[in-house]
Amino acid sequence: MNIVLIGPQGSGKGTQARLLCDKFKFSYFEAGAFLREIAKTNEGVRRMLAEGKLVPDEEMSSYVISFLDEKGLYDGTLFDGFPRTLKQYKVFKSWLAVRSVKLGLAILLVISEEETIRRLSARRMDPVTGKIYNLITDKPPVGLDEDKLIQREDDKPEAIKKRLTLYRVQTEPLITELKRETDVVEIDGERSIEAIFKDLTSVIEERMNK
Repeated sequence: MNIVLIGPQGSGKGTQARLLCDKFKFSYFEAGAFLREIAKTNEGVRRMLAEGKLVPDEEMSSYVISFLDEKGLYDGTLFDGFPRTLKQYKVFKSWLAVRSVKLGLAILLVISEEETIRRLSARRMDPVTGKIYNLITDKPPVGLDEDKLIQREDDKPEAIKKRLTLYRVQTEPLITELKRETDVVEIDGERSIEAIFKDLTSVIEERMNK
């Protein structure tokens, strides 16, 4: 079963995706990490990421589809961050049809704008290692001086609000289309990691046992 995990920045998609992949042995496709890997050898993508721009839908879809074919990832994959727009979904859907597989489930992690801002505003980066911590949910280890951590410009409230606006513009049409064509489950993402994971596990097991 292929699953798409959707949610705004700070909704905990990455955390839950890793837990689900460990439990169900899904392959994990994370769009952000995928693009950062491409950027190592692709100057155009590197420049777009550095400038905070999004890779155009057709280009992004082409990269992803080529990668999935190369790796033979046709089923049993959890997608985080792709598709993120209606255009990307249409390409993805066509690819699934050609490969005679389908999207079995879309999970939407729902959190408020206020909670997104609260969580992302607490993110800090170690300027030496580049590792990201969160002063609320993923505190730096003992011995690391928090005063030396820095807050990135895109983790400040005004920048977060702009990203949320873009998320809504891009993702709401996608969610509407998904609800017409596949199984979409909304999960309250403002609870503990454990409570969310328990609900996600129940949802997936129920679908697998049908």
